[in-house]
Amino acid sequence: MALRDLTAADLAQLAAVGITPEAAAEQLALLRRPPAPIRLVRAATIGDGIEQFTPTRHAEITGLIDRGDAAASAGRVLKFVPASGAASRMFKDLISALHGDRRPSDTTAAREFFARLDAFPFSGELRQRSGLDRTPATEAEERLMLRTLLVDMQMAALPKALVPFHRSDRIRTAFEEQLLEGTRYARDADGVSRLHFTVPAGMVSRFESTLAALRPQVESDRRGTRLSVSFSTQLPATDTLALDDTGAPSRHADGTLLLRPSGHGALLSNLEACGGDLVVIKNIDNILPDESSEEVVRWKRLLIGCLAGLQEEVFTHLMAVTGPSPSRAVLDAARAFAAARFARVLPADAGPDAITAALHRPLRVCGVVRNDGEPGGAPCWVRDADGRESLQIVEPAQVALDDPEQARLFGGATHFNPVDLVCGLRGYDGRSFNLAPFVDPETAFVTRKTADGRTLTVLERPGLWNGSMAGWNTVCLEVPAETFAPVKVVFDLLRPQHQPARQAPAHPH
Repeated sequence: MALRDLTAADLAQLAAVGITPEAAAEQLALLRRPPAPIRLVRAATIGDGIEQFTPTRHAEITGLIDRGDAAASAGRVLKFVPASGAASRMFKDLISALHGDRRPSDTTAAREFFARLDAFPFSGELRQRSGLDRTPATEAEERLMLRTLLVDMQMAALPKALVPFHRSDRIRTAFEEQLLEGTRYARDADGVSRLHFTVPAGMVSRFESTLAALRPQVESDRRGTRLSVSFSTQLPATDTLALDDTGAPSRHADGTLLLRPSGHGALLSNLEACGGDLVVIKNIDNILPDESSEEVVRWKRLLIGCLAGLQEEVFTHLMAVTGPSPSRAVLDAARAFAAARFARVLPADAGPDAITAALHRPLRVCGVVRNDGEPGGAPCWVRDADGRESLQIVEPAQVALDDPEQARLFGGATHFNPVDLVCGLRGYDGRSFNLAPFVDPETAFVTRKTADGRTLTVLERPGLWNGSMAGWNTVCLEVPAETFAPVKVVFDLLRPQHQPARQAPAHPH
C-alpha cells in the first residue's frame, strides 16, 4: 500500500469519515499515476447504438407509454434528482462584475442583466429589496442592485434547487418544478409520487422546511396526489485526497489532510440506498415550466416504458437460463439476445453462468439529444483492456483529445447525453443490485485545480452516469431537443422555453 506519506493521525482522520487505508492507498496511486484515457472505437449513431422512434412507429410508442404508465401505477417508479450543486456558477459573471474594478455595466454580463432584469423570475423581489424600480442609472445604483441580489438575497450562495427559475401564477424554484414534473410520471395508483433529492451537507432541514411549505400547493395543483419525498447528502467517505505541487498529500494550515468532494460519482451510494426499482435520473437544472412540460413528460413515460419492456425481456431469458437443465436452444436464444441488445458477445458454447453474468446487471435507458454544441457526455463505443466493445456515455475529460484520431472520433459524435436516464436497479430475483462491482475504477478523473492560491492535483470518482455505470447494460434512445432545457448560467433563464407561456397546453394527466 502507498501509505508512507500518511501518519497515524492521518489514518485516524480518514477512519473518522469512513475512508479505509486501502481506499486511501488506491486514491494516492491514482493521483500519482492517472488512469489512461478511454479508447474510443467510434461514436454511436442512429442504428449503431442509438435507437430512434419515428412517427411511423406510433403504435409501438403508444404501447411503450402505456407500459411506462402501468409501471408507475404499480408504484415501481422513483425520480432521483442530484441537487447538491450551488448556484455560484450560475452567477459567476455577475459576481465578477460586482467585485471588479470597472463599473459593472462596462461588463457584458451586468449590462445584459440590467437591460433584461424584468424577464428574470426574481426581479420583483430584487426591485423591492433594492428600492430601485427602474434601470440603475449610476455606478452606485448598479452595485446596489448586484449587492442586493448576491449578498442580501444570497442568490449565489443558495443551492441551485432553491433559485427561482420560472414565473407563472407564482414564482417557482427548480425544486418545485421538479416536484411538479415528478407527479406527472412517478405517481402510483394510490396517488403517491416518490422522489429523492441529493442535497448539500447541512441543508437537509432547509429542504424539509421548503417541502413542507410547498406541499399544500403542489398537492392542490395535483388533486389526489401525495408527495413522498426523501433527501440524502453526499457521504464524507466518498471524499478524496489531493496532492500539492510537491506531490505530497495536500493539507490544511493545521496539518490535517485536505479532503475534497469527489464529483457526482460519489452519489452512486445514494442511488443504491434510495431503494428504487425503476429510477428516473434528472439533473436539478434541466427543468421546464410545468405549463410547458407536456413533451418532456411524454418522453419520460416512453423511456420508463422502454426500460420496463427491456427488463421484462432480460428477466425472461435469465429465468429460463437459470432454470433446471436449460436446453441449448434456450442458452442460444439468451446468448443472441445479449449480443444483439447489449453487444455482449459470448462464445457459441457459453453456459448458464457466463450468460447470467452478461445479463444479470443493472439496466439503463439513456435519452440522447442531437448534438447542437451543448456541453455533455457523448454516447460512444469504447474498447476495454480485454478488447471488448461496449456502449458508454463518455465525458470530454475521459478522452485523449491531444490524439487527433481520438479527438476526431469524439468531435464527430452526433448526439450527447443531457443526464436523462431511466435505470433498473433490481434483478430478476427481485433483489436490489450492489452497484459497486459495475464501476470501472480506471475511469476516475485526475485534474489540476487552483484553490486558495495553491495548485492541487485532484481526483474525482468515475462519473455517476459515466464510469460508475460502465458495467451496466445500456440502451440509448434519441429524444427531442425540446426536452432539454438546462440552466447553467443565470442568462439561460432568458431562453424562450423558460419564459412564461402565453397559454398552458393541455396535459395527458
